[in-house]
Amino acid sequence: MKNLAKYSLKVLQNAGAEKAVCYCSKSEMHELNVASGEISLFRTNFDTDITLIGMANDRKGSISINKADEKSIEAAAVQVMEMANSSNPDPANDIAEKQPHKNFSHGPQKPDLDKMYFRLSEFMDYAKKHYPKTIIEEINFSFNKQLSFYANSNNVYFEIEKGSYQFVVMFTTRDGQKTSSFNYAAHVSNDLNKPFSECSSIDRLIKQSSEQTVMHTIAGKFEGDVIFSPECLNNVIGSVFSYIRDYNMIKGSSVYKNKLDKQIASEKLTIHSNPLSEELASRYSITNDGYEAKNLTIIEKGVLKSFLLGLYGANKTGLRRAVNSGGCYIIEPGNTSFDEMIKSTKRGILLCRFSGGNPSDNGDFSGVAKNSYFIEDGEIKYPINETMITGNLVEMLMNIKQISKERENPGYQIYPWIKFGGVTISGK
Repeated sequence: MKNLAKYSLKVLQNAGAEKAVCYCSKSEMHELNVASGEISLFRTNFDTDITLIGMANDRKGSISINKADEKSIEAAAVQVMEMANSSNPDPANDIAEKQPHKNFSHGPQKPDLDKMYFRLSEFMDYAKKHYPKTIIEEINFSFNKQLSFYANSNNVYFEIEKGSYQFVVMFTTRDGQKTSSFNYAAHVSNDLNKPFSECSSIDRLIKQSSEQTVMHTIAGKFEGDVIFSPECLNNVIGSVFSYIRDYNMIKGSSVYKNKLDKQIASEKLTIHSNPLSEELASRYSITNDGYEAKNLTIIEKGVLKSFLLGLYGANKTGLRRAVNSGGCYIIEPGNTSFDEMIKSTKRGILLCRFSGGNPSDNGDFSGVAKNSYFIEDGEIKYPINETMITGNLVEMLMNIKQISKERENPGYQIYPWIKFGGVTISGK
C-alpha cells in the first residue's frame, strides 16, 4: 500500500502536478445478514480504492478509482491533470504541509467469526422471547477492517490500520392489524464481549417499538418542552455544526460566522469532537485534508470555541483551520436524571425519532415526530402520531432547560438526553 501511494504521487507529478495527494485504502468486510427474521447470508468482500488529487497553477483536479494496476493509475493521473487544467484557478487550493511520518492502529485486526454467529443468534433468540410481536426486518452485522495510506508531495506519509464490528438492526411491531412505525438501532464496538441486547440503546428502542402499535394524536397546537433522545440529537448537532463548516462559512451565510468565542448556547452545554477518544470504537487518526487529527472542544459552557474549517475553508476565510474534521462528538453530562426530566415537564413530548428537512439559513426547522411520546404533568402518557414540531435551532440552543446525567455510547458518539423549551408542537 505504501509503495502504491508513492508510485501514484510520482505518476501525478510526472503528469504535471505541482502539488499531489494520494489516498489508498484496502478494505475487508465479513458480513452476516438477517432478513425477515432469519439468518440469510454470510459473505466476505474485499475492496481497493485510490483517490488522486493534483494541483498546478492554483487549479485542482481529483478522481477516485478502484483499480490498483499501474496502467489504471497512469490513466487516472492524466485525467486528474486534464480536470485541473480546465478548472478555475483558486489560490485557496493547497495541501497539508510537512509532518512527521506516523503509523496508527486501533481496533481488532481479525474477526471472531464463531462469536459473530453466536452473538447474532443470541440476539435473535432474545428478541423473540422478550418482544414476540416485534418483527426483526433486517440486520446487517459486519466486521470491517481497513488498511490505508495517505501521502502528499510535501513529504507527508500516514499509515492507518483499523478494525471494528458494526451492528444495525431494523424493526417494527405488529399486533393484529395495528403496526408501529419503523425504527432502527446501530452499534459499533471493538469486541463482542456483551450481548447486543445490553449495548447502548438497542433494547430500549425495541421496547419502545413494542409499545407503539396503538398511538394517539395530540389535540391542538401549543408551545412546550421537547426532550431529545440521544438518537435524535444527531439532527440537532449535525445541523448546528453545518453552520460552522466550509460551505456556509465561505458562503457567508452562517448564523455563527461572527460568533467565535461568544455565547451561542446555554452554559449547560459543552461539546467535544474527540476522534482519539478511547471511549469510542469508531474513530479516526488523520483529517480529511491530511493532518494528524487532534481532539477538539467546539462548544464550552455555551461558548463557541472553534469552527470546523478544513484547509480550503481556512484559506478561503482567513480563519483558523480546525484540528480535526468533526464527528466523534461527546456531550458532557448534566446533573438531572432522565426520570427527573420527565417529572419536571408540564407539557411536551419525548422525541425519539425525527423526520424533517434541512433547517433554513436562519435555523428555522420543522418535521414530524416519529416513535415519540406525549408528556403531561410529569408523566409519559402515550405514544403519538401525526405530530409536527417546529422551532429555531439557534434559539433552542440558548433555551436548554436540562441535560441528563445518563448518556448513550453506541461507539461513534456519546450523547445524553436534552430538554429544550419553547418548541411549537402541533397535533390535530
